[in-house]
Amino acid sequence: MSVAADRQLIAGFDAGQTHSRCRLAWLDPDGHISMAAEGQGGGVSHLAAPGGEQRFAAALGSSLEAALAGLGSHPPLAAAAIGASGIEQGSPVQALGQALAATALGLPPDRVAVEGDERTALRGAFQAGPGVLVISGTGCIALGRNTAGATHRCGGWGWLLDGAGSAMDIGRDGLALSVQMADGRLAESPLRAALWRALGASSAQEVKAAVVAAGFGPAGFAQLAPVVNQLAAAGEGQARAVIERSAQALAAMVGGVANSLTLSEPPVCGVGGALQHLDQLQRAFAAALAAELPAARIVTPAGDASAGALAMAADLLART
Repeated sequence: MSVAADRQLIAGFDAGQTHSRCRLAWLDPDGHISMAAEGQGGGVSHLAAPGGEQRFAAALGSSLEAALAGLGSHPPLAAAAIGASGIEQGSPVQALGQALAATALGLPPDRVAVEGDERTALRGAFQAGPGVLVISGTGCIALGRNTAGATHRCGGWGWLLDGAGSAMDIGRDGLALSVQMADGRLAESPLRAALWRALGASSAQEVKAAVVAAGFGPAGFAQLAPVVNQLAAAGEGQARAVIERSAQALAAMVGGVANSLTLSEPPVCGVGGALQHLDQLQRAFAAALAAELPAARIVTPAGDASAGALAMAADLLART
């Protein structure tokens, strides 16, 4: 039998709230992974949310179909790993996701892994090595691993409990300051007008109505974060203070992970839309991390969450 015939097709999924990505790769007998194709499908919501199970299955199916179309053939999958937000390790939700994924992908349960997206991102960033990953997007979380393979997580407890360091929190904090300016508790600044303009509001009452509207939620607040970032770049004091608080919160999460895992000089990867696109948050985080953990070093991730999911899929086959 040829080496090509021995190859197995594996899939790694990065299942986000707006869209899901499926990356297909060939796994050679020697363990080498080579990229084959990639496709995008619909987004997911928490599995316990109304329609969550249906969205999860549909996202996997649609993104896999798109990836297979790019491959030009439809060979059977040998294994798959999925990283999705809201999957707590060892929880009933994880078990439910495992069962749903196996059915949607036509795989036996022992050939499917469903993990939190922070875990696939950590695997992609550091492969099997030690390090701390901090993700700041709509939400935020930090996860690390030490040389013994132990992991520890800080943050990620949901936007109602623990959003400091996220784009959601930056937008919400800025908007909270704006209504305090409107009612006289704070001096007026360009922050209020800029945020209200972005929100399409002309009064504090309209702001209040906008944020409680159905579908606004954390994503609605997060959409305001670039406005705060731009004002901070221009030197607006209140905006700069909001950015600084979020940066310090991210650094504190990294510190919590590093201390729990006894990582004295951890490599740190900062990923996610907020850290990628908000330049003032990037700079403030680097400064806050240097104060929190002077020996830490910010590094470029070796790979992304899809790469991490592919590595986990390959692990499944290595164990069978």
